[in-house]
Amino acid sequence: MSCPNIHIVGAGLAGSEAAWQLAERGIKVVIHEMRPKKYSPAHKTPYCAELVCSNSLRSDDCSNSAVGLLHQEMRMARSLIMKCADETKVPAGGALAVDRDGFAKLISQCLQSHPNISFVCEEITSLSQMIEGRWIIASGPLTSPALIASILDATDQQYLNFYDAIAPVIYKDSIDFDKAWYQSRYDKGDKFDYINCPLDKEQYYAFVDELLKGKKVEFHDFEKAEYFDGCLPIEVMAERGEDTLLFGPMKPVGLTNSHHPNIKPYAVVQLRQDNKEDTLRNMVGFQTKLKYDEQKRIFRMIPGLENAEFARLGGIHKNTFIKSPLLLDKCLRFKKMPNVSFAGQITGCEGYVESAAIGWLAGYFAACEICNHQIYFPPETTAFGAMLGHLQDITNIENYQPMNINFGLFPTISVETTATGKLRKIKGAERKAAYCRRALADIAPWVKLI
Repeated sequence: MSCPNIHIVGAGLAGSEAAWQLAERGIKVVIHEMRPKKYSPAHKTPYCAELVCSNSLRSDDCSNSAVGLLHQEMRMARSLIMKCADETKVPAGGALAVDRDGFAKLISQCLQSHPNISFVCEEITSLSQMIEGRWIIASGPLTSPALIASILDATDQQYLNFYDAIAPVIYKDSIDFDKAWYQSRYDKGDKFDYINCPLDKEQYYAFVDELLKGKKVEFHDFEKAEYFDGCLPIEVMAERGEDTLLFGPMKPVGLTNSHHPNIKPYAVVQLRQDNKEDTLRNMVGFQTKLKYDEQKRIFRMIPGLENAEFARLGGIHKNTFIKSPLLLDKCLRFKKMPNVSFAGQITGCEGYVESAAIGWLAGYFAACEICNHQIYFPPETTAFGAMLGHLQDITNIENYQPMNINFGLFPTISVETTATGKLRKIKGAERKAAYCRRALADIAPWVKLI
């Protein structure tokens, strides 16, 4: 094969970000994407960086939230994903949510119009196709079975998988606003960011009972369901205790029913804006493996959703990831084939922004390698550095699991220097803000080097 400088397998969040970072550094890129000729079980459109689960990139608070901090670091590092997310955002309180199709279309337009990027619509099925040239595998957690089999063969069975679930999306005009009301939790953001459906105590326990009895998607005999704790199906959460949902996606705190302000709801279901036109609403935290007919029956038990029309029903799919700490070097290169790197969720990061961040790093590392430039690794005190550190941590390799960015991945902080040069002990409640201050101070000089 006559190869340009870099081949990228997959045009998801990680592949798109890696391609952009390479192209912006003057390197020719070919993106190999099997859609629209072939679709994964979860993808529905031909667009790059399609969001198959929620349309939310989670908290955008860079002063107290680890993922919000990662947002800001990526903005500072000229991330395509964050640029497009900011340009297509929809109201979501303190979260950064996007118009799902608008976001993917904009990223597709940016990549397709870049003079250093070209596309080949094909499925890459084997590592043997990557013997020549420089490659980045960003095929995602739904990597095609043929390529997974080839990777599995080359990694001596060093891979894992778990199951991920998708939440339903409802047409807003089918919601009954005689029962539902607009309000963000604790009144953060605009009051129209979320639609709330209240349940009293009797309604809540009746709902949970049907949720537990509802018919679910069954696994094959050879499959073992191992879920990621950050994205559990709602019925799996309910199986952990009938009150579990009251402390999760159905918690009523911070909300007041405008129809009955003196009656505190026992539980609340929230629906977040899913597109720019605000015709679609996503059921927050309601990812599910219920069968389609059961979803309609059970979710219409929720007050305000009795006549709900579903633009998309929830689903479940298998996510696959490799044991990166054993298989990849510090530049994300496959140790057995150093001309091949891995990026995104297949490495064992979890979440949209985390996947894009690892794509960013893979693109940057590969660009430095090709151009013979010095590689500057992100400080471990930053969100970039913390995510990279997770992919290199062999401490508990037998139980290696996908990880969202969180402050537990950062070096511990107990004191900080004040403006007067004195050391101040940091109390528990102040620690998140201290992590963010330190990270933003440390990321600034790194960004100037890259």
